[in-house]
Amino acid sequence: MPINLDNEFALQGRALGVASQRLGLLAQNVANADTPGYKARDVDFKGAMQNAGQNAPSMQVTHDKHIGLPRADTRAEVLYRVPNQPSMDGNTVDAQAETGAVAETAVRYQATLTFLNAKIRGLRLAITGSR
Repeated sequence: MPINLDNEFALQGRALGVASQRLGLLAQNVANADTPGYKARDVDFKGAMQNAGQNAPSMQVTHDKHIGLPRADTRAEVLYRVPNQPSMDGNTVDAQAETGAVAETAVRYQATLTFLNAKIRGLRLAITGSR
């Protein structure tokens, strides 16, 4: 029975894409920590992962012998973060919260890479045997 590699790696690909997007937003937040009126932005990682695979467009096939491959959308909806303690100048960036979010996202990113590596190692072992 053939293995659909896109199905095998879709979740990890989505997780890496959302984590990368979140790290970019967090970097923008930190860079604008002293900008008056700047509103901190973030993504809902859990919500993005729950919606993974839904509404994913697939490639168009132009011939009946072509194989259509679904393309996962790795972008998550960007939301504004509600501040715990807003500043007088309207800036909603909390440096400590941003640092914690960066650390959490980096751990998730590394864990996803570890799961992906284990899955590839298992497939390689299944294909080559014990070599």
